[in-house]
Amino acid sequence: MRITPQDASLRTCEICALAPVMPVLVVEDIAHARPLAEALVAGGLPALEVTLRTGAALDVIREMAQVKGGIVGAGTLITPKDAEAAKEAGAKFGVSPGATDYLLDACESIGLPLLPGAATATEAMRLLARGYGMLKFFPAEASGGALALKAIGAPLPQISFCPTGGITPANAESYLSLGNVVCAGGSWVAPDDLIKTRNWYAIEKLAREASELGRG
Repeated sequence: MRITPQDASLRTCEICALAPVMPVLVVEDIAHARPLAEALVAGGLPALEVTLRTGAALDVIREMAQVKGGIVGAGTLITPKDAEAAKEAGAKFGVSPGATDYLLDACESIGLPLLPGAATATEAMRLLARGYGMLKFFPAEASGGALALKAIGAPLPQISFCPTGGITPANAESYLSLGNVVCAGGSWVAPDDLIKTRNWYAIEKLAREASELGRG
């Protein structure tokens, strides 16, 4: 059951490489879970991050985990309890805005691959020293954007990133063009208004457009 940091990074890198964009989802209503996941997967975005920011999040993960072709992860993991609950709900990976030893220990012990967050070279180096070579760059835009991530990548070419935070269709390409970026996390592919109106067709269209980013 236990997973090493190296194996965790390999698995999260494989998941991130499935598509150029990983949807970051905040879902309030469990009834939206399955059709939302189906629309995103049909649009070419199979890796889904469900943030633990709502009371329905764990049930949403349970529902989405049943959608064929989807790989559902839990975002906003902060504590060991969060990691355990996410794993029990069916999450295949976890995402955190940062990293603590308590959270890293917990995820490794229960075998949940974690994409830990880092915003500085020091944070990235600390995680690399532990064995994590696939990281979340967060908050991306507030931390200097693509230029900062490019600069971090120069002395640390062995680390790959999934930038998240402020990523939009307008700036996504600036990140995806970097050699140290595997994918970008974004919420624009599943806007709240389209979820609430159950416009799954429009969400699938946004997902399809996002799935083509970085391939031109």
